[in-house]
Amino acid sequence: MNLQLSSISGLGLLLLCGYLFGQLARILKLPALIGYLFAGVLLGKSGLHIFNTHQLEQLSFIPSLSLGCIAFLIGSELQLKSLRKLGNGIFVVLLAESFMAFILVSAAIFLFTQNLPLSLLLGSLAPATAPAGTVAVIQEYRAKGTLTKALYIIVAFDDALAVIIFGFALAVAKFMLSTSTDMATVSILTELWKPLQEIALSLLLGAAIGGFFSWIIRKTNDGKDKLIILFCAVFSGVGIAERYHLSPIIVCMTVGFLFTNICEKSIIIQTRAVTKQVMGFLFVLFFGMAGLHLDPTLLPDLGLIGLIYIVARSAGKLIGAWSGAFTMKMSVTERRYLGMGLLSQAGVAIGLALLVTQELSHIPGAEIVGLQILSVITATSIVFEIIGPIAAKYALIKTGDIEQD
Repeated sequence: MNLQLSSISGLGLLLLCGYLFGQLARILKLPALIGYLFAGVLLGKSGLHIFNTHQLEQLSFIPSLSLGCIAFLIGSELQLKSLRKLGNGIFVVLLAESFMAFILVSAAIFLFTQNLPLSLLLGSLAPATAPAGTVAVIQEYRAKGTLTKALYIIVAFDDALAVIIFGFALAVAKFMLSTSTDMATVSILTELWKPLQEIALSLLLGAAIGGFFSWIIRKTNDGKDKLIILFCAVFSGVGIAERYHLSPIIVCMTVGFLFTNICEKSIIIQTRAVTKQVMGFLFVLFFGMAGLHLDPTLLPDLGLIGLIYIVARSAGKLIGAWSGAFTMKMSVTERRYLGMGLLSQAGVAIGLALLVTQELSHIPGAEIVGLQILSVITATSIVFEIIGPIAAKYALIKTGDIEQD
């Protein structure tokens, strides 16, 4: 079925369906974002096909800006006082869950395929966590507590660590797949530097934007004006980051981090109150747009590699988070449920998978590896976007961070 509407009319319909399906999801005791995703799937290419490819390209800035706002919100929760209270243990958990996911996925895929480059690349994508899904659940249910604070910190740094792991894995994989040793040596040195450069420049850009706009926002008294300045900071960060191939998530997270640690408490409270009023709207748009791009018809073609990836990544996140929390002597409750808040995966992993296809397309005979990785990550992201938020809600309920009626 093909009902072509204008882009604006289509967005209006997406918001309406997102709201209605979000309410239905709440009735079913599911996170509202599951309803938003389903609305997008219904109106997308696998459903009513309201939007054509050209319209989706025109509207591609909406998910980027929404994710920038979500990253800012995450950064604004990272107060230095809270980080000191949680201690270094949370970073041990971050390292443990990321590297355990990398190791288990790489090992499991290699045992099945005997293809080391494919195994390393899929393993390197496993640590990436979609922050939007976890944050949406936290915001929707107004979760508060130790686990909530821990999740904010881990999802904030997870993607940065994932980019580093991916950069090194890509360099090694290209070295193994390259037919020319000299070219591979040059390539591996270049590729090893890329992720570190991207993160460093993203942090510098975020610090510059965050420092400048935090200074402006302190001179402003009206709450609505503060919101305008905040969006100006986020939009500038996303735009510049995309223009120079940096990480919009890291840039906007850094902006939020500086804002919450530079500005006075009264300004932070006032700005957060106004920001949270528009976050619901942004979540409907972000997950609705994500649903437009999802194609559930890919699930039957997931294959054994996809199933292995889902099981191994889930096990890596759960075991890694538990072992890290156990090592740092966190509470039994935190050990048991921390990993369940880290299962979501979508945008960053898909973006890195697309980068793999581009990079391997230049190496004769390696194109098939890139296409295989893209198909696996695209299909498994559908699964993780559904089970991730549900698992996060369950974990937050079990730890008492979400108060049940």
